[in-house]
Amino acid sequence: MQTKKSIAFICVHNSCRSQIAEALGKKYLSAICDVFSAGTETKPQINQDAVRIMKERYDIDMEKDQYSKLLSDIPDSDIAISMGCNVGCPFIGRGFDDNWGLDDPTGKSDEEFIKVMKEIEDKVLALRNSICVE
Repeated sequence: MQTKKSIAFICVHNSCRSQIAEALGKKYLSAICDVFSAGTETKPQINQDAVRIMKERYDIDMEKDQYSKLLSDIPDSDIAISMGCNVGCPFIGRGFDDNWGLDDPTGKSDEEFIKVMKEIEDKVLALRNSICVE
């Protein structure tokens, strides 16, 4: 019997990359994984450039079901993935299963957002066949 795992995408502010990963994770993995994102700090809203571009490119409204969350707001996950420790990884009480090392596109061009979104999409799709179902 297959076991449904849970996966958490973690970033410091839970406002951009981890939110993109949560949205794409829900799009591609929700049948086989419970998907969450969180941070050690929150922002009042999800990055508005990320919201706009995700809507344009993927027809996903991240503000419909997502909001900036703390680690304590989500259940313990089987898999924890950091979006990129080059900006300082939060401490989550255990080691990360993977660090995707993604650049933060905040404040950059739409092209940079699209590049990061594509990287996240590729990595989420790779998860579908590797770690979400045993």
